[in-house]
Amino acid sequence: VMAASIQSLLEEISSIEDPVEELQSLKTALLSIPVSALRDSLSGQRLDVIFSLLSSNDRQQVELCVEILDRILMALSPLHLVQNYRTELQGGLTHPNDTVKILALTQIGRMVEHPDAATEILNSEDVLRAIILCIGEEKISVAKEAIGSLSKLSYSKPGLDKLFHTSPISLGYCANTGLISQLLSELTGDDVLIRATAIEMVTSLAHSQHGRQYLAQQGIMDKISNMIRGAETDPFSSLYLPGLVKFFGNLAIMDSPQQVCESYPVFQSKVFEMALDTDPAMIGVALDTLGLLGSTVEGKQVLQKTGEKFKAVLARMSQLASSGATELRVRSLDAISQLLTLMPEQQTEDLLALTESWFHLLSKQPMEMIRSISTQPFPELHCAALRIFTAVATQPWGQRLMINTPGFMEFILDRSTGQTKEAKDSKFELVGSLAGSSTAAEILGSQHYLRLKTYLREGPYYVSAVASVSTEGAD
Repeated sequence: VMAASIQSLLEEISSIEDPVEELQSLKTALLSIPVSALRDSLSGQRLDVIFSLLSSNDRQQVELCVEILDRILMALSPLHLVQNYRTELQGGLTHPNDTVKILALTQIGRMVEHPDAATEILNSEDVLRAIILCIGEEKISVAKEAIGSLSKLSYSKPGLDKLFHTSPISLGYCANTGLISQLLSELTGDDVLIRATAIEMVTSLAHSQHGRQYLAQQGIMDKISNMIRGAETDPFSSLYLPGLVKFFGNLAIMDSPQQVCESYPVFQSKVFEMALDTDPAMIGVALDTLGLLGSTVEGKQVLQKTGEKFKAVLARMSQLASSGATELRVRSLDAISQLLTLMPEQQTEDLLALTESWFHLLSKQPMEMIRSISTQPFPELHCAALRIFTAVATQPWGQRLMINTPGFMEFILDRSTGQTKEAKDSKFELVGSLAGSSTAAEILGSQHYLRLKTYLREGPYYVSAVASVSTEGAD
């Protein structure tokens, strides 16, 4: 019944000169049907008549059409929309009325979240161009929707490539339409959500070589560096600071930690400051960034050069790893294991001395500290603590500590600790990293070394016959 009345209203509207009343009836009819039922009754209808009425100067008529289309299009699948109404929606992007632009952008926002529909949008240069131009709109609500759609597109690899990376030409294109400068002006704008989205998009640019060149030419790095500096006086800076710091962290890893830290000293000092902050959001980003920097040899040297400052940060990381919210403890332990990791080919005397000194800054008895964290009843803490032992297991000083810590080799070889699959995998990795080291047999002695080899041969989930009998008895 409903489908028939919608059909007849649509026909009626197409034959009348001034259909405002009929549009009103259609809107009322649509609102009285749940969206799910609407989908079935609309599948065959064409909405051309409503789209064509958008090109009127009568504001009331346009507003009614927008409300009607908003209701109907929401009931249709993104794929159906892109296959049947792409041209109409593209037209909506350049409509003089903002509500029409927002309608079109909202629907395109739905399409870009659907893999197949998103591909269609990405293959349509004109639609992309129109979305990018919407970012330059005066009306913040329009710009916000446009940024939203583009950032959803940039979450996927093909989307990112299409928008920024396919070639320097597409970057130039984004530059000419003012996308990047618009994104940057949004970084300091009033809208928090747009700020966060904009920094994500700028960060994604930094992932390609010519994206970075472009950002450098445009003076973007300096601009972001100045924003970090200005954050001191902005009460809302905690909303965008993490994004800015992540941006430099990514940049450092892509290019050179030393260069980035020397050219933008405010980045490094801000990371240290955030690590000592009380806001968990700030601490978390600082820990991740320190881990990222410290995962490279050059990054380790940069941190070491700051002397006492970094010692204070390490002490804080140790404190965060030992108590408090589990999530931050895990992030802290993971950052520490990245800081302490040295591949065999990186193990020069100087670097080994550096990782050893950092390990001893964690606590008066770092082996005991990490071991006690690994015995706590949280699998994720257990595994994160074992990862620290795995990091030092390849280094001669780490092996010497292990053999000289009473009961430690027994702890490693004991299969009854850590019963989850993750825990068994982590333990297996630790045994593998010890047994795989060229200095292990000599430092640990042949007896321990052979037991490690046996453990490896038996695999991560081995249960000895004796162990299985004793557990049966225990039930």
